[in-house]
Amino acid sequence: MKTTRNTAAKTAVLEIFGKSKTALSHREIQKELNDLCDRVTTYRILDRLVNDDIVHKIVNLDGTVKYAKCHHNAQRVHIHNHAHFSCEKCLEVTCLENVKPSYILPHNYKVNDINFTLSGICPKCFNSNI
Repeated sequence: MKTTRNTAAKTAVLEIFGKSKTALSHREIQKELNDLCDRVTTYRILDRLVNDDIVHKIVNLDGTVKYAKCHHNAQRVHIHNHAHFSCEKCLEVTCLENVKPSYILPHNYKVNDINFTLSGICPKCFNSNI
């Protein structure tokens, strides 16, 4: 049985996710860490957090991978079947937990993962233009 280590870097990454209301890229996380660890270690931490269902990956419309904290309430297995919103102005990506994407697949297709991203202007940017 493999145990996970709680390193200072992993703890710092978890704290960053705890404070963020939006999805973060590797670069944004690395910047927040202030040289606590190198970029490869940050990638390894993120991979482990994804594998442990603590965070999930979002591929933004421009191909950038962002990570967001999972909001599951003590469920052992969960699916990230919610939509994401990518703001074209501030470039923030937000999980839309109450928006459930739907689709109909042809026979004999099996879905393992979905990435449903809507783009436009977020409320913060929309209200700043008024």
